[in-house]
Amino acid sequence: MANRIPNTIETKFASASVGKVFGAVGILQLIEQGKLQFDDTLGTLLDITLNKIDRAVTVRQLLNHTSGVPDYFDESVMDEYEELWTDYPNYKIRHNSDLLPLFADKPMMYPRGDKFQYNNSGYVFLAMIIEKMTGMEFDRYLKENIFEVCGMESTGYYELDRLPAKCANHYIACGEVTDRDNVDSYRTNIYSVDVKGTGAGGAFITVKDIVNFWTNLTEGKLISKGATRESVSFRNIIRITK
Repeated sequence: MANRIPNTIETKFASASVGKVFGAVGILQLIEQGKLQFDDTLGTLLDITLNKIDRAVTVRQLLNHTSGVPDYFDESVMDEYEELWTDYPNYKIRHNSDLLPLFADKPMMYPRGDKFQYNNSGYVFLAMIIEKMTGMEFDRYLKENIFEVCGMESTGYYELDRLPAKCANHYIACGEVTDRDNVDSYRTNIYSVDVKGTGAGGAFITVKDIVNFWTNLTEGKLISKGATRESVSFRNIIRITK
Protein backbone atom coordinates (compact mmCIF):
# COMPACT_ATOMS: atom_id res chain seq x y z
CA MET A 1 0.00 0.00 0.00
CA ALA A 2 2.69 2.50 0.97
CA ASN A 3 4.42 2.18 -2.41
CA ARG A 4 1.13 1.82 -4.31
CA ILE A 5 2.18 -1.39 -6.07
CA PRO A 6 -0.86 -3.09 -7.62
CA ASN A 7 -1.50 -6.81 -7.32
CA THR A 8 -1.22 -8.83 -10.52
CA ILE A 9 -1.87 -12.41 -11.59
CA GLU A 10 1.75 -13.13 -10.56
CA THR A 11 1.40 -11.80 -7.00
CA LYS A 12 2.13 -14.35 -4.27
CA PHE A 13 -0.35 -14.20 -1.37
CA ALA A 14 0.01 -15.80 2.04
CA SER A 15 -2.66 -18.50 2.12
CA ALA A 16 -2.99 -18.94 5.91
CA SER A 17 -4.86 -22.13 6.87
CA VAL A 18 -5.57 -23.04 3.25
CA GLY A 19 -2.05 -24.50 3.37
CA LYS A 20 -3.28 -27.32 5.62
CA VAL A 21 -4.45 -29.09 2.49
CA PHE A 22 -0.84 -29.44 1.28
CA GLY A 23 0.18 -31.20 4.48
CA ALA A 24 -2.87 -33.45 4.27
CA VAL A 25 -1.97 -34.51 0.73
CA GLY A 26 1.63 -35.13 1.81
CA ILE A 27 0.41 -37.47 4.56
CA LEU A 28 -1.94 -39.26 2.15
CA GLN A 29 0.94 -39.77 -0.29
CA LEU A 30 2.96 -41.51 2.44
CA ILE A 31 -0.06 -43.67 3.33
CA GLU A 32 -0.55 -44.63 -0.31
CA GLN A 33 3.14 -45.55 -0.54
CA GLY A 34 2.78 -47.84 2.46
CA LYS A 35 5.15 -45.78 4.61
CA LEU A 36 2.42 -44.73 7.02
CA GLN A 37 -1.00 -45.92 8.13
CA PHE A 38 -4.14 -44.07 9.22
CA ASP A 39 -4.09 -45.86 12.57
CA ASP A 40 -0.45 -45.12 13.39
CA THR A 41 -0.21 -43.14 16.61
CA LEU A 42 1.61 -40.04 17.83
CA GLY A 43 3.42 -42.06 20.47
CA THR A 44 4.97 -44.40 17.94
CA LEU A 45 5.64 -41.87 15.19
CA LEU A 46 7.19 -38.93 17.02
CA ASP A 47 10.13 -39.19 19.35
CA ILE A 48 9.17 -36.19 21.49
CA THR A 49 7.82 -35.67 24.98
CA LEU A 50 4.03 -35.50 24.75
CA ASN A 51 3.33 -34.81 28.43
CA LYS A 52 -0.48 -34.76 28.84
CA ILE A 53 -1.18 -35.34 25.16
CA ASP A 54 -2.65 -38.77 24.44
CA ARG A 55 0.01 -40.91 22.76
CA ALA A 56 -2.73 -43.02 21.16
CA VAL A 57 -4.02 -40.18 18.95
CA THR A 58 -4.00 -41.48 15.37
CA VAL A 59 -3.04 -39.99 12.03
CA ARG A 60 -6.68 -40.30 10.96
CA GLN A 61 -7.81 -38.25 13.97
CA LEU A 62 -5.21 -35.58 13.28
CA LEU A 63 -6.33 -35.33 9.65
CA ASN A 64 -10.01 -35.15 10.50
CA HIS A 65 -9.71 -32.67 13.38
CA THR A 66 -11.00 -35.19 15.91
CA SER A 67 -7.76 -35.70 17.85
CA GLY A 68 -8.49 -33.51 20.85
CA VAL A 69 -4.84 -32.43 21.09
CA PRO A 70 -4.44 -28.96 22.64
CA ASP A 71 -4.80 -26.31 19.96
CA TYR A 72 -2.21 -23.56 20.29
CA PHE A 73 -4.72 -21.17 18.68
CA ASP A 74 -8.07 -22.14 20.14
CA GLU A 75 -10.58 -19.78 18.57
CA SER A 76 -13.16 -20.62 21.21
CA VAL A 77 -11.09 -18.71 23.77
CA MET A 78 -8.85 -16.46 21.62
CA ASP A 79 -9.99 -13.66 19.31
CA GLU A 80 -6.83 -12.63 17.49
CA TYR A 81 -3.91 -14.74 16.27
CA GLU A 82 -1.45 -12.08 17.35
CA GLU A 83 -2.36 -12.78 20.98
CA LEU A 84 -0.02 -15.78 20.71
CA TRP A 85 3.06 -13.60 20.61
CA THR A 86 2.59 -11.65 23.83
CA ASP A 87 5.21 -13.74 25.62
CA TYR A 88 6.67 -15.78 22.73
CA PRO A 89 7.94 -13.73 19.76
CA ASN A 90 6.66 -14.74 16.35
CA TYR A 91 10.13 -14.46 14.77
CA LYS A 92 11.07 -17.69 16.58
CA ILE A 93 8.63 -19.71 14.46
CA ARG A 94 10.73 -21.00 11.56
CA HIS A 95 10.14 -24.75 11.98
CA ASN A 96 7.16 -26.84 13.03
CA SER A 97 8.84 -27.86 16.28
CA ASP A 98 9.18 -24.17 17.21
CA LEU A 99 5.44 -24.14 17.94
CA LEU A 100 5.61 -26.94 20.53
CA PRO A 101 6.19 -24.60 23.50
CA LEU A 102 2.78 -23.04 22.80
CA PHE A 103 0.83 -26.25 23.41
CA ALA A 104 2.97 -29.26 24.38
CA ASP A 105 2.39 -28.81 28.13
CA LYS A 106 -1.37 -28.33 27.89
CA PRO A 107 -3.97 -31.05 28.56
CA MET A 108 -6.13 -32.67 25.90
CA MET A 109 -9.11 -30.58 24.84
CA TYR A 110 -11.38 -33.65 24.82
CA PRO A 111 -10.89 -37.44 24.54
CA ARG A 112 -9.43 -38.43 21.17
CA GLY A 113 -12.07 -39.24 18.57
CA ASP A 114 -14.84 -37.73 20.68
CA LYS A 115 -15.89 -34.98 18.27
CA PHE A 116 -14.84 -32.66 15.44
CA GLN A 117 -13.12 -29.42 16.41
CA TYR A 118 -10.91 -27.49 14.04
CA ASN A 119 -7.34 -27.84 15.26
CA ASN A 120 -4.09 -26.15 14.21
CA SER A 121 -1.77 -28.19 16.44
CA GLY A 122 -2.90 -31.42 14.80
CA TYR A 123 -1.50 -30.21 11.49
CA VAL A 124 1.76 -29.18 13.11
CA PHE A 125 2.04 -32.79 14.31
CA LEU A 126 1.24 -34.07 10.81
CA ALA A 127 4.01 -31.90 9.35
CA MET A 128 6.43 -33.23 11.95
CA ILE A 129 5.38 -36.77 11.00
CA ILE A 130 6.20 -36.02 7.36
CA GLU A 131 9.62 -34.76 8.45
CA LYS A 132 10.26 -37.83 10.61
CA MET A 133 9.16 -40.32 7.93
CA THR A 134 11.03 -38.69 5.03
CA GLY A 135 14.08 -37.12 6.68
CA MET A 136 13.21 -33.88 4.86
CA GLU A 137 12.09 -30.47 6.03
CA PHE A 138 8.31 -30.19 5.66
CA ASP A 139 8.41 -27.43 3.06
CA ARG A 140 11.12 -29.21 1.07
CA TYR A 141 9.01 -32.37 0.90
CA LEU A 142 6.00 -30.40 -0.32
CA LYS A 143 8.10 -28.59 -2.91
CA GLU A 144 9.46 -31.80 -4.44
CA ASN A 145 6.35 -33.97 -4.16
CA ILE A 146 3.48 -31.53 -4.66
CA PHE A 147 4.49 -28.09 -5.91
CA GLU A 148 6.94 -29.23 -8.58
CA VAL A 149 4.62 -32.04 -9.70
CA CYS A 150 1.83 -29.49 -10.19
CA GLY A 151 3.98 -26.85 -11.86
CA MET A 152 3.42 -24.52 -8.89
CA GLU A 153 6.55 -22.50 -9.58
CA SER A 154 5.55 -19.50 -7.45
CA THR A 155 4.48 -21.38 -4.31
CA GLY A 156 6.62 -21.73 -1.21
CA TYR A 157 7.00 -21.32 2.54
CA TYR A 158 8.87 -18.04 2.68
CA GLU A 159 10.16 -16.24 5.76
CA LEU A 160 8.63 -12.80 6.30
CA ASP A 161 12.10 -11.29 6.71
CA ARG A 162 13.36 -12.98 3.50
CA LEU A 163 10.48 -12.66 1.06
CA PRO A 164 11.24 -13.17 -2.65
CA ALA A 165 9.96 -10.85 -5.36
CA LYS A 166 6.25 -10.35 -6.02
CA CYS A 167 5.06 -11.31 -2.51
CA ALA A 168 2.13 -9.27 -1.25
CA ASN A 169 2.20 -7.55 2.09
CA HIS A 170 -0.80 -8.35 4.26
CA TYR A 171 -2.66 -5.93 6.45
CA ILE A 172 -4.72 -5.56 9.60
CA ALA A 173 -7.27 -2.77 9.94
CA CYS A 174 -6.54 -0.25 12.67
CA GLY A 175 -9.99 0.27 14.13
CA GLU A 176 -12.88 1.20 11.86
CA VAL A 177 -11.73 1.83 8.29
CA THR A 178 -13.46 4.84 6.76
CA ASP A 179 -11.07 5.30 3.83
CA ARG A 180 -9.83 2.09 2.19
CA ASP A 181 -7.03 3.96 0.40
CA ASN A 182 -5.66 5.61 3.53
CA VAL A 183 -2.40 3.90 4.50
CA ASP A 184 -2.86 5.01 8.10
CA SER A 185 -5.99 2.86 8.35
CA TYR A 186 -3.92 -0.34 8.21
CA ARG A 187 -0.77 -1.93 9.58
CA THR A 188 1.12 -4.91 8.18
CA ASN A 189 0.76 -8.28 9.91
CA ILE A 190 4.50 -9.00 10.20
CA TYR A 191 4.33 -9.01 14.01
CA SER A 192 1.06 -10.95 14.11
CA VAL A 193 1.77 -14.24 12.33
CA ASP A 194 4.47 -16.91 12.26
CA VAL A 195 7.56 -15.61 10.49
CA LYS A 196 7.47 -18.79 8.37
CA GLY A 197 4.58 -21.10 7.59
CA THR A 198 4.16 -24.54 9.17
CA GLY A 199 1.88 -27.52 8.82
CA ALA A 200 -0.89 -25.32 10.21
CA GLY A 201 -0.63 -23.05 7.16
CA GLY A 202 1.25 -20.10 5.76
CA ALA A 203 2.37 -20.98 2.23
CA PHE A 204 2.61 -18.14 -0.28
CA ILE A 205 0.79 -18.96 -3.50
CA THR A 206 -0.49 -17.38 -6.71
CA VAL A 207 -3.95 -17.68 -8.23
CA LYS A 208 -2.60 -19.78 -11.10
CA ASP A 209 -0.77 -22.13 -8.74
CA ILE A 210 -3.82 -22.89 -6.61
CA VAL A 211 -5.74 -23.77 -9.79
CA ASN A 212 -2.88 -26.07 -10.80
CA PHE A 213 -2.97 -27.73 -7.39
CA TRP A 214 -6.69 -28.52 -7.37
CA THR A 215 -6.60 -29.64 -11.00
CA ASN A 216 -3.80 -32.13 -10.32
CA LEU A 217 -5.37 -33.30 -7.07
CA THR A 218 -8.80 -33.99 -8.53
CA GLU A 219 -7.27 -35.67 -11.59
CA GLY A 220 -5.43 -38.15 -9.36
CA LYS A 221 -1.90 -36.97 -10.11
CA LEU A 222 -0.93 -36.40 -6.47
CA ILE A 223 -2.82 -39.27 -4.85
CA SER A 224 -5.00 -41.83 -6.60
CA LYS A 225 -8.69 -40.96 -6.69
CA GLY A 226 -9.77 -44.06 -4.82
CA ALA A 227 -6.86 -44.47 -2.44
CA THR A 228 -8.28 -42.57 0.49
CA ARG A 229 -12.05 -42.89 0.15
CA GLU A 230 -12.26 -45.54 2.85
CA SER A 231 -11.10 -43.18 5.55
CA VAL A 232 -10.62 -39.64 4.27
CA SER A 233 -12.76 -38.24 1.46
CA PHE A 234 -12.01 -35.28 -0.77
CA ARG A 235 -14.83 -33.53 1.08
CA ASN A 236 -12.84 -33.85 4.32
CA ILE A 237 -9.67 -32.66 2.59
CA ILE A 238 -11.54 -29.52 1.52
CA ARG A 239 -13.07 -29.16 4.98
CA ILE A 240 -9.70 -28.97 6.70
CA THR A 241 -8.95 -25.70 4.94
CA LYS A 242 -11.76 -24.18 6.99
